[in-house]
Amino acid sequence: MSLSGTGSYLPPTTTDATTSSSNRHPWHPPAPSTADPIAQGHLLIRNTLTGRKEPFVPHMSRHVKWYTCGPTVYDSSHVGHARTYLSFDIMRRILSDYFHYNVLYQVNTTDIDDKIILRARQNELLRRLEADVDNVTYESLQIMAKEALEEAKKKSDEKRLAIEEAIGKAKAENDSRARTEQEGLLEQHVVKRKNLDKDEVAINQACQEEATTTATAATAGISKEKLRANLLTAAKSVLADKLDRERGHLITDHAVFNAHARKYEREFMEDMEALGIREPDVLTRVTEYVPQIIAFVETIIDKGLAYKSNGSVYLSLDAFHAAGHNYRKLNPAGPGGGATSEAEMAEGEGALSSNNNNNNNNNGTTEKRNPNDFALWKASKSGEPAWESPFGPGRPGWHIECSVVAGHILGETLDIHAGGEDLKFPHHDNELAQSEACFGCNQWVNYFTHTGHLHIEGLKMSKSLKNFVTIRQALEHNTARQLRIMFLLQGWDQPMNYSDQTIDDARSKETTFKNFFREVEALTRDDYLAQEVGWRMGEADRKLSDAYLGARQLVHESLLDNFNTKEAMTAMLKVVNEANTYLRTPNAKPSVLLLRAIATYITQILKVFGVVDGSDDFGYGSGGDGKGDSGNGSGSEPYIAAMVSFRENVRNVALEAAKGGDAKAAIDSILKICDGLRDDDLPKLGVRLEDRPTGTMWNLEDPEVMIKEMEEKAAKEKEIQISKLEKQLVAREKELDKVKSSLIKPEDLFRTDEFKEWDESGVPITMANGEAVSGGQVKKRKKAIDKQAKMYADLMEKSGNNPQELLDSTQKEVDSIKAKLSELAL
Repeated sequence: MSLSGTGSYLPPTTTDATTSSSNRHPWHPPAPSTADPIAQGHLLIRNTLTGRKEPFVPHMSRHVKWYTCGPTVYDSSHVGHARTYLSFDIMRRILSDYFHYNVLYQVNTTDIDDKIILRARQNELLRRLEADVDNVTYESLQIMAKEALEEAKKKSDEKRLAIEEAIGKAKAENDSRARTEQEGLLEQHVVKRKNLDKDEVAINQACQEEATTTATAATAGISKEKLRANLLTAAKSVLADKLDRERGHLITDHAVFNAHARKYEREFMEDMEALGIREPDVLTRVTEYVPQIIAFVETIIDKGLAYKSNGSVYLSLDAFHAAGHNYRKLNPAGPGGGATSEAEMAEGEGALSSNNNNNNNNNGTTEKRNPNDFALWKASKSGEPAWESPFGPGRPGWHIECSVVAGHILGETLDIHAGGEDLKFPHHDNELAQSEACFGCNQWVNYFTHTGHLHIEGLKMSKSLKNFVTIRQALEHNTARQLRIMFLLQGWDQPMNYSDQTIDDARSKETTFKNFFREVEALTRDDYLAQEVGWRMGEADRKLSDAYLGARQLVHESLLDNFNTKEAMTAMLKVVNEANTYLRTPNAKPSVLLLRAIATYITQILKVFGVVDGSDDFGYGSGGDGKGDSGNGSGSEPYIAAMVSFRENVRNVALEAAKGGDAKAAIDSILKICDGLRDDDLPKLGVRLEDRPTGTMWNLEDPEVMIKEMEEKAAKEKEIQISKLEKQLVAREKELDKVKSSLIKPEDLFRTDEFKEWDESGVPITMANGEAVSGGQVKKRKKAIDKQAKMYADLMEKSGNNPQELLDSTQKEVDSIKAKLSELAL
């Protein structure tokens, strides 16, 4: 705990004579603020269990036992996952590195789940289909793909009808909660249908490709194998669903499911490393805890809070409630969860439950005593992995895993349990219920934290909606630091949008810090002790020091206030702006030590946030290998080569000028060579030069970062150049068309096969069939001839009576612009 002062004092205290050899003079203690918990030094955390910020108090001492739901490893992780795990990484770092709590952090990998089973089966069936070239030809695959498409469209139509009926029912019953829920499902369904429509276009194109390639000589060499592969790619989604419905029950080898989970588990851990997320202190897997899960379920049965049914085991919410427990603590829905909707129950049961899977008998509701009861253990059906148990062959329910692995590692009381917003119900609420049933307690978790959704184009980023950007795709265009800064600039528990604007804002803030660090580095490179020290800028020094202290206070209060990194970042950026204004003061004599203190403090906080690594006092680091110079010149060869080349180029230009060459041209060449050293050669060596009125400032940076900056700058300049040329092309082509149309003599404008006779000015008077041109048409065409006469006269005047020369020069300009655009495109 750290207290804040009020600027006043408490009554004086004196030292008792019995505790000292002599009495001391009175001492006036500063008065601490009691205005709010933050002023008193309390850390507040938004606790989903209460829906508000609560003072954080660990269960025991300063030890924090923290469990985070890990990934369900059925596919590649996307930026929505990055948002969750980066946010928790930042919060974990603040707890341990800033507030100095002793944190034990556990993450669990869900490596057996309905989604994994379904995706593993589908991928295996698709693999077999792809390999079965003898029995499934391109022609038969076309039939199969079209059947799968029609089945998918029918299922989609039925789903939409069911949602619309549910909305109608909710309206009739004035059930606003159900209506909002179903309208959200309809919005998602519309996106899914659009994706299906795109699949339909791709499938039809792939099916028509054979006819197209036969008719097109340029592509006639495409083989049937290639056509078949293209169709498989286009129809992958609908074929996967069809194959699983028809043959999913044939996949029984555990190795298929294990291999799928291991692949994406490794990919996830690699993604976390690439994002700079610290490894957990403990990592667990569901499949390695099956015996403990069985024992956990048996304990709940023995307590009379769960029951067996057709080889499955369900938690009895009626018995749970009768025993004095509360259900749906995180997402309340009436006593005992009575207001749980059908959609929520379906989500809780999983994609392969009896109610959600058309491949099985619809007996799900008869297995339960209460529709809201949820599975602790699921009887395995054909095509699902199974473990032997006292309840029969089956597998763990979705929610039971976290209770068991967290309880085994962290015990019967968790300080913090964390996950994404979408896990509140049913996953986390069911975790709480089964854990409290097993451990016989009323509060298994003291603080539950949930990150807000990440939206893209107004919808939650989701694999099912196919509107996601994988972590690896995001890292192709942005650095891990930029993504981390983007999330630091948002409230971790609030929804946010992922867009070009949010990432551009992060890049801008990164550059602001970087430029400030460069300024301070350049100042501290000089021997400040050789100059006058102290404050030499009067009120400007005092104003900056006040801004520095104010920023530190605001950062501290922001971190106490629910890990509010957004306000903390704002406070640091504000003091950087103050420092930049201070440095731009005319005839500035800056306090180097004060600026260094600001830069060092900001670096310390950015290190806490995980933005900065390394041991430098301040800055992002130079990007060196950390080994230093061996003293024998090793590693300096690239710098020497760059300087030798620079000297040689400058020397050659100077010698040429000395022999009587153009002095101005020589100066221009030397300046160009100097710019080349600054812009092309030194950045590749990690050296940044900035020319300023007061001299050139230099810094060492990561060469890869600088090269990427150069590439991005070149790409933007190229984009601007292309845009400029495209506008020029439009204008010149318009001018060319005008010249061409103006070349026609006015009397020849209507001398076409449409007419047979004209008057002396070229106005048609008789149609080709002998009919007279109507008076209205004669008038209309005369007006057109008058307009053409003006255009022709203007052309003659503009071209000096040489219109062909103007036409040729304009055509040459158009061709030149097109050539430049083609060159830039390459």
